[in-house]
Amino acid sequence: MSDEQNSKFYQEILDVCLTAGCLMIEGGSEMYRVEDTMMRIARNAGVADPRVFATPTCVFMSLAGGDMSQMKQIRDRNINLELVDRVNELSREFAVKKITLSELRRKILATASSTPTFPLWLQVVGAAALSATLMVLFMDDYDWVDFPAAAVVGAIGYLAYVYFKRFTKVRFLSELIAAMVMGVITVGITHLFPKMITDSILVGALMTLVPGLALTNALRDLFMGDLLSGIVRLFEAALTAVALGGGVAIVIKFLGA
Repeated sequence: MSDEQNSKFYQEILDVCLTAGCLMIEGGSEMYRVEDTMMRIARNAGVADPRVFATPTCVFMSLAGGDMSQMKQIRDRNINLELVDRVNELSREFAVKKITLSELRRKILATASSTPTFPLWLQVVGAAALSATLMVLFMDDYDWVDFPAAAVVGAIGYLAYVYFKRFTKVRFLSELIAAMVMGVITVGITHLFPKMITDSILVGALMTLVPGLALTNALRDLFMGDLLSGIVRLFEAALTAVALGGGVAIVIKFLGA
């Protein structure tokens, strides 16, 4: 191939790999999995020595011995394992030659423009079910009347989190506001029904926003040797927990429990 053809070929591989890596990080994947997927795509495309470095905020890749290098920033990170699975499935199809590099690029770009997710109503129902069941799991001292209250508070709190996240770019602010909403509703319910236990309801409701997967991935990255990614994710999860706890603490401080 001529130099121009080589340049176009390498550029296409860079576009595919970087987009795939960014999508996986946005979906909550571990760094080693992101790097492995990008390396496999490049090698299956015929590149002998691809080089990849991924962090929670940026992905770097170079080809042709470092002559062609590019990076992409990641500004929004969520938990969407279906997105991670879809990118992995496309990379496996490319590995076994079911699709060509051009088809892989088209499907990756289609996945990027139409991120798969569950409808909002189903997410709210899931938050309600999760809040009620985790209240039972974590609290030894509770009354069954707290069960529906935890479901309602968890569902409304999650809805508030999704709503405020759409209108603010300030990190952790939506978690803080959602926790405050949960606190206000819980205090109101316990004043109307004194038999209900504030702690039980709040523990169950807050579990919908606790960064459990982020903590798991942070530890996984640390154990795999990705110290930078592990520390960044661990710190991010800690700040999320502080925002949740701070929101509830503010409400209880001013309204009482």
